[in-house]
This record gives sequence, C-alpha cells and structure tokens, in this order.
Amino acid sequence: MQGAAPGPIEPVLMNIAQKPSFVLSQRHLLGIEGLSREEILGLLDLAEHFVDLNRQIEKKQASLRGRTLINLFFEVSTRTQASFELAGKRLGADVMNMSVGSSSMRKGETLIDTAVTLNAMHPDLIVVRHHASGAVELLARKVDCSVINAGDGSHEHPTQALLDALTIRRNKGRIERLVVTICGDILHSRVARSNIILLNALGARVRVVAPSTLLPIGIERFGVEATRDMREGLERLVRALDPGILPLFRPRPEEARLRQAGCAGHAPRTDESRRRDRHRGRRRRPVADPRAGGDGRRRAHGGARGAVAEPAECVTQARKRSQDRRARCAGSRCKRGVERFALSPCGRGQLR
Repeated sequence: MQGAAPGPIEPVLMNIAQKPSFVLSQRHLLGIEGLSREEILGLLDLAEHFVDLNRQIEKKQASLRGRTLINLFFEVSTRTQASFELAGKRLGADVMNMSVGSSSMRKGETLIDTAVTLNAMHPDLIVVRHHASGAVELLARKVDCSVINAGDGSHEHPTQALLDALTIRRNKGRIERLVVTICGDILHSRVARSNIILLNALGARVRVVAPSTLLPIGIERFGVEATRDMREGLERLVRALDPGILPLFRPRPEEARLRQAGCAGHAPRTDESRRRDRHRGRRRRPVADPRAGGDGRRRAHGGARGAVAEPAECVTQARKRSQDRRARCAGSRCKRGVERFALSPCGRGQLR
C-alpha cells in the first residue's frame, strides 16, 4: 500500500558481517619486525573475513581486478606458491608465476637485473621467496610496486607467522597470555623467528626447546625462555597453568649449508664448480713426448718445448715446486689466504 511506513529490517540482513576496512600503513610486507600490535590485529581481522569467503561456493571477488601479481620464487615451494596464486586469482588479479629455473638468471643475470626487468613491466605486486637473507628487501628497493616476503633465508617468513597466529586465535579464542613452546631447529628457521616476534607482540609467553647447536646465540634477548632438553621443555608445558601450543620445526640442513656458504663468502656449490675444483686440484703428471724416440722417456708439463725429463727429474721438480709454495705461504698475505681457504665449503682446491 502506498504511503505505508517501511517495516523493520530483517534480522538476517542485520547480521551480515561487514568487510574490515583495514589498510596497512606500509607499502611492503617484508617481516613481522616493524609491525605494530594494531597492524598485526588488523591483518588477522581481515584474514578472518576471507576465511569465511573461501568456504562459500562463489569465491571470486573483484578486489584486485586489473592488477598484476608476479610470484617470484627462487626456492622450490608447493604450499606457499599455490596459496598466493590461488589467493590472487580469487581476488581477481592477473597472476604470473615466474620460473627461475628457465629464466635468464641461469645465464648469469643478477637479482638486481631481474628486479629492473620486472619493474619495467609495471606489476602491482611481487611475492618473493629467496634463499639469501635480506634479498627480498634489496629487491623491494629496486621496484616501484609492493613486495611481499614469502621467506628469505633464515631471516623471516611473515605470512606464515600470520597464518599460524590466525590458526591459534581461531582454535583458542585468544593469543594473549597463552604459553607457546616452539621445538626444533630454531637457528635456521625463518618461521620460528617470525613467530617469536609476532607472539611476543600479542602478549603470549614464548618458550623454545632445542639443543644448543640449533639455538641462536643470545636467544633470550628475543624475550623467550630457552630450554635445551626436550623432556624438560615438554614437562614444563604440561605443568603450565594456561593452555599451551606446541609447534614443531624440522631440521633444515639446506639452510645450514647456505648459511655456512654465506659466512665463508662463497656461493652454493654446483656440479660445475665441483668439476672445476677437481680439475684444478688434479696433480700434474708427466706425459709422453710424441717427438721422443722409442726409449720411452717422458717430459714434464711446463718444461721447455721438446725437453725430455727422466722420472727422477720429475720428482725433483715436484719437490722444488712444493718447497717454493711453502716459502711463499710464509708471508702474512698467504696466511690470510689459507684461513679463507680453510673456511671455504669446498675444503680443497687452489688458493686464490
């Protein structure tokens, strides 16, 4: 009937969850360190909205329509890369997965060259995973778009830490005053580092359990309680008055090898480098002189062309070269070279 007053709003319409209007103040997401408590909670509230969206039949949105997302993974990844690709497509973005194995980096292109090339394509968002700590921050300085850190070396993995915090909050209802015990390889785990920073920021009580060889020096400065005995750490968790969480991290030998290579100033070893080292370390042996007669005498490498050397002479020359090398190594410069060589991951080869 015309002129009638409108009826009350249906309760179903009143209960529609509104999308949070949170906007991150920073252009990049390079780590949990540097985020405030309010920013972390804002990201978790925004994630709650998309958890409900992913459980609906219609999952597509137009939030990133017209935007370009590039997944740049220098390490092999299954879950993280698939998650970013699926999230970008569900939000309406144009997603490109760049294969580093078939890119120009195999021909010697540096990380900065790759960043400049990608920046010329004017993407809107780049998700980067790299085996070197700090590489994502370096790339973020060279591009004009936003960069998300999907894990860099042993530094941080902020998106995984946010996902862990969301899981804890959805199962426990809160994070503040919870006892969280992290067990495993703390030294090489970027996820453990990000989790420690995030949980401390949200008021949780964090403990780490690992042998001394898998704990960083000065771990207590992160505001955690360190236990070096697994049985003792688990017993303390059971005796805790508050509910406890127990995430486990597997040993990461690949990160340990990369850290050792980085500390020694060497790049990770490849089959080509091993073959080259074997070739350089091969002893020089005398070979037959094709111009020598049938007497079977041989000449040594490096001698005068056509000169013939007896086996005894070859031994004498080798000893003399060895004595010369030891004499040259007496200087301080050679001593430093020996120290650098001893720290190298190859363990053998030529001094440089």
